[in-house]
Amino acid sequence: MNGHRATTTGPARQRGFTVWLTGLSGAGKSTVAFALEAQLAAAGHHVTVLDGDVLRRRLNRDLGFSPADRQENIRRAAEVARLMNDAGLIVLCAFISPQRGDRALARDIIGAELFIETWISTPGAVCEQRDPKGLYQKARAGLIAEFTGVSAPYETPLQPALALDTSAIPLDQSCRLVLAHLAPRLKK
Repeated sequence: MNGHRATTTGPARQRGFTVWLTGLSGAGKSTVAFALEAQLAAAGHHVTVLDGDVLRRRLNRDLGFSPADRQENIRRAAEVARLMNDAGLIVLCAFISPQRGDRALARDIIGAELFIETWISTPGAVCEQRDPKGLYQKARAGLIAEFTGVSAPYETPLQPALALDTSAIPLDQSCRLVLAHLAPRLKK
């Protein structure tokens, strides 16, 4: 089991695993993650969200956006997710994680059997139109260097467990699709 303890915890006696949500800024990763967290918690599961923005303000505040710093950001997030999985928690990770190699590193750290890559495949034009933080506009103005989808590449997943385009699939349906995929893991 890749060095993992077979741990269950709490009244649900669940096994931990990680849903790794990847996609461009504005794709809907965090929105899907927090909606799933609420639904899973309401069903009695022990679950948490690791959000890229939150980790960059705290644990990873010393990192920039160079390829090496991005890789370290993902490595640290994966290590935290693995620790939480070992404690029996379901972890929903919302990270741009633009490089396939970095996502492979996360899969290796967490363990392939516990890692569910979910591509939030919302088209870049839609993400830019949403631009909830004004980042695309700043990147296009040259105020943000190495911005994924503008001046830095995003490598789409080759074989994600799920792909969800939040511009075409409403949030409630996106959550239903993820929960249906997770159903075998959620049986008590």
